[in-house]
Amino acid sequence: TNHRTVLIQKKYKYSLKYYLYQLHYMGEKLGYTIRLNNVVVYGFHGVHPEEKTLGQRFEIDLEYRLKNPADPWKDEERSTISYVNAHSIISRVCSEKSFNLIETLGNRIIEEMRKSYLVDFIVVRIRKPSVPIQGILDYVEVEVVWQAESE
Repeated sequence: TNHRTVLIQKKYKYSLKYYLYQLHYMGEKLGYTIRLNNVVVYGFHGVHPEEKTLGQRFEIDLEYRLKNPADPWKDEERSTISYVNAHSIISRVCSEKSFNLIETLGNRIIEEMRKSYLVDFIVVRIRKPSVPIQGILDYVEVEVVWQAESE
């Protein structure tokens, strides 16, 4: 690293100019993460008969990163995955089938995202606020993570 690089890093650190500098002069690739937080769905998931018949509320977070994204400053919808489409995948997977485990539900959401889009990282967090546990707690949460192998 030369003196000019160090000065530019100090001056523009965490700014768009710094990232553009990195991209142009250092050959670094930019990426970004998209998150849908607290998508609320109603589903019939769980191992107990009451959960299968009465159903309950689930809260879902979806986080994903595009594989080989267009530059973030390219202001075109086709350069990303529409939030509407990602939300539709969550809603459809949660309503199309009843799962015993929310871990399996999380895996199905990841499978559908991978089938539909070129992504290299996905995290699904599913919260179940009404759990049949004798005790006081806010919710049970499962996090399912998938990451593409390095090329």
